[in-house]
Amino acid sequence: MLVLAGIVVLHITAIILLLVATIDNAWWFTDSVATDVWGRWELAGSAWHYTNLKGDYAEEYLQVVQAGAVLACIFSILGLFVFVAQLFTLSKGQRFTFSGALMLISCLCVMIAASIYTDIFHKQEHGRFGHSFILAWISFVLTFILGVIYVVLRKKSE
Repeated sequence: MLVLAGIVVLHITAIILLLVATIDNAWWFTDSVATDVWGRWELAGSAWHYTNLKGDYAEEYLQVVQAGAVLACIFSILGLFVFVAQLFTLSKGQRFTFSGALMLISCLCVMIAASIYTDIFHKQEHGRFGHSFILAWISFVLTFILGVIYVVLRKKSE
């Protein structure tokens, strides 16, 4: 029972980190600019102004990063619901392969999004990656670990 609680807590943590990484505007920072996968905040005087990213970067890469981040969240949330459903429907001794597959797909989506963002965006700019970018990579590790755990885990007999 303790292992089950730990897995659920780890899964909820991964979902929260994925959502924060996707929603928060902290993927890239300079002294006067904060950028995420949705827009750019520029400091003008003492006020921050929102601008659109569409003209700044290649549209295709931006859409892939956005889609990867959103799909990672969706597959991770689906993975949690499927895991809970499988707890009540699987026969004893069977593996949680469908939950594991959903988490590995989520892992793949966040890896693609963060990798493309790393390689394509901000090559000529001087700045630093923000906490949302770091949370995306931490989420990649957590979703991979959860995917492996679900694939290996068997339902115990009571």
